[in-house]
Amino acid sequence: MTRDDIKDLILEIIKDIDEDANFATLQSDQPLRDQLDLDSMDFLDIVMELRKRHKLQIPEEDYPQLASLDSCVNYLEPMLKNV
Repeated sequence: MTRDDIKDLILEIIKDIDEDANFATLQSDQPLRDQLDLDSMDFLDIVMELRKRHKLQIPEEDYPQLASLDSCVNYLEPMLKNV
């Protein structure tokens, strides 16, 4: 997967969780939770969906690395490079 593919994947998962999510003003370097009003359950849903779709195991101590769209891509890119 390319970096753009990973961004699209994350945004698609967020849209599935919150169909009212507005990406128009989304800043990729800012925390997703603050910009999209995601709560901790929404965040866990994102992690679980990544596990379900791509069999990714993301340890809880790595969750802070998924804070922004950019950091998600940076974290997931090595895991999804051969997908």
